[in-house]
Amino acid sequence: MKFVRFETEAGLVSYGILEGNQIEAIVGSIYDTYEKTGEVVSIDEVKLLAPCEPGKIFCVGLNFPDHIEELGYDTPVKPANFLKPNSSIASTEEAIEIPKHVEQVDYEGELAIVIKDEIKYVTPEEAKKHILGVTPLNDVTERALSFTPSLVTYSKAFDTFTPFGPVIDTEIDPDCTIVRTYLNGEKVQEGNTQEMVFSPSEIVAFLSQGMTLYPGDVISTGTPSGVRAMKDGDRVEIEIEGIEKRLVNLVVDTRLNKE
Repeated sequence: MKFVRFETEAGLVSYGILEGNQIEAIVGSIYDTYEKTGEVVSIDEVKLLAPCEPGKIFCVGLNFPDHIEELGYDTPVKPANFLKPNSSIASTEEAIEIPKHVEQVDYEGELAIVIKDEIKYVTPEEAKKHILGVTPLNDVTERALSFTPSLVTYSKAFDTFTPFGPVIDTEIDPDCTIVRTYLNGEKVQEGNTQEMVFSPSEIVAFLSQGMTLYPGDVISTGTPSGVRAMKDGDRVEIEIEGIEKRLVNLVVDTRLNKE
């Protein structure tokens, strides 16, 4: 099943199920029960939005050994994590904006999971049944700021710095799949989630020990090596193997005077 969230030309926002290039609208909850309305639209006739509305967004850093090596950090003994604000969410095809007064803005292609149930104190063995599905996410980062521990959240919290979507795929095993990033058509990142220091199931279990996780919460699970700075006009695509639709964003550098 591939869930999407979309907006029509009339401004109506709905959830739906994507099959090929057709979306069938649904009513109800993608986390519980829903019904198909019978209304079918072409994907080309609507705007695809971020596929859910998370109450909170967690990201895990330093979770691929090759990325840890390229940054020169030690391997964490527990999942290194931080929160990203909802104001940083962007949809597929929406511009990633490089803000004023920054030095370097990098892409970080990741697999994100969407929580299905209200949970707390789950084990890694229990965690997977509480995951609705997976979605591509770009953990956009102001790299210079990120090296200061007290500024990690700030470095990742700018507007448009959390594009994700366009679909939530419920059939992919988050603990065994591949995430890839393409920059202007060139593959620049690839990593199998089996290589992670902490599996997605372990991450869910760890976070649930400290707080309640709710339906729609998003947890991004870390990026492989190959991060690079983005520049004005770049096209960045994040792919989860098995999901045909990539997350696609163009980059706009607001520091440039385009008048």
